[in-house]
Amino acid sequence: MTIEQATLPGSAAHATVTRPDVGPLKVMGVLNATPDSFWPGSRFDATARAIAAGEEMFADGAWAVDVGGESTRPGADSVTADEELDRVGPIISALAKRGRVSIDTRHAEVAEAAVQRGASIVNDVAGTLHRVAAHLGVGYVGMHSTAVPVRAGAQPEYDDVVTEVSTHLLDVADTAITAGVTKLWIDPGIGFGKGVEDNLRLLRHLPELCAQGIPVLLGVSRKSFLGAVTGRHVEDRLPASLALIAPAWSAGVDIIRVHDVPQTRDSITMLEAVWGGR
Repeated sequence: MTIEQATLPGSAAHATVTRPDVGPLKVMGVLNATPDSFWPGSRFDATARAIAAGEEMFADGAWAVDVGGESTRPGADSVTADEELDRVGPIISALAKRGRVSIDTRHAEVAEAAVQRGASIVNDVAGTLHRVAAHLGVGYVGMHSTAVPVRAGAQPEYDDVVTEVSTHLLDVADTAITAGVTKLWIDPGIGFGKGVEDNLRLLRHLPELCAQGIPVLLGVSRKSFLGAVTGRHVEDRLPASLALIAPAWSAGVDIIRVHDVPQTRDSITMLEAVWGGR
């Protein structure tokens, strides 16, 4: 597999990151160790149940399991770093023995403790933990968001959401690489401080974001904009979620973050059977 050098704008040093040519679309399972995440079916606030759910995701073909201990749904209550770590610590320790684990957090102390317990990726929903990831020598996901948690009823305004989000993400990537991060993904933050049409425009322009040379992680699973388009409640949004696998696959997205691992894996398997490898 060849390696290309991705050069980012905005840095006098022209920081670079090595990245492989686009390969198979990876599946990251969502594991919420919370009592209040937006979909009740994804809530695993009992440690034993959460560990069992994560093990099942690995068995179903998840490339990684993303463990979070604080809900980021609009209007969610914040939790302390200690409470968050109490929720995710034992789960990460158990699942890291089975496969690749990511910590979904905005708190540096939680990220550090999670890595000590075996996490190998920091999924940074606030886009501020690049130095932590660089210091720890782990993978880093930098996401675009106007605020986390998102304020309930917030109506963001963008002059050009595609340009603004892309520019922000390239700045995040440049900063992360300059700090020393070598395993990097950017995430447009679908649903985080964006209206329905903002989300749809970002999805239409995924190929341009993927073409920037930084691997892209995408999270769309069961989110509220799918309900706004289809009229379906969260428990009935699996078909709409799966409908977005094909454009993500075609655009060159590197990781798709989902609640429904086996169904997503089946969708990718069929795309590969029809069209071959990417």
